[in-house]
Amino acid sequence: MKKYYILLWATLIVFSCNNKEKKFDEHTYQEQKISLAQREKENPKTFFKLQGDDHRNIFGKTVYKGTIKNTASVVAYKDVRVKLLYYKNGNLVANHEELFDNTISPNNKFDFKTKYKTPHGTDSVAAYIMSAKAVQ
Repeated sequence: MKKYYILLWATLIVFSCNNKEKKFDEHTYQEQKISLAQREKENPKTFFKLQGDDHRNIFGKTVYKGTIKNTASVVAYKDVRVKLLYYKNGNLVANHEELFDNTISPNNKFDFKTKYKTPHGTDSVAAYIMSAKAVQ
């Protein structure tokens, strides 16, 4: 019985030591890169993260400071449209759209700031990406 276990362990060690390194295949890499780029171009909104906060300045304007992060691996985007929704006691009281023509490269971010005169008592702002164009 011991011989059987020793033989089994020896076989496992030999097979585990004979793992050959996989060689880099440039053709496969390029195909996957093209496939990834196509997916990123077709669905730009899924590759953004938008974070921000708001406050009211002394002039009565609602100031929203935000950061748009491009999480795509290959594609850069421009003409990013952001929708800002302003709420008072849970009710929508105003909305604005911003268009940023800056190019946001893959894995980079873009900081922005907006100021709008909104109804008195506006207590929160929601923001989301409406659209973007892939840079060719």
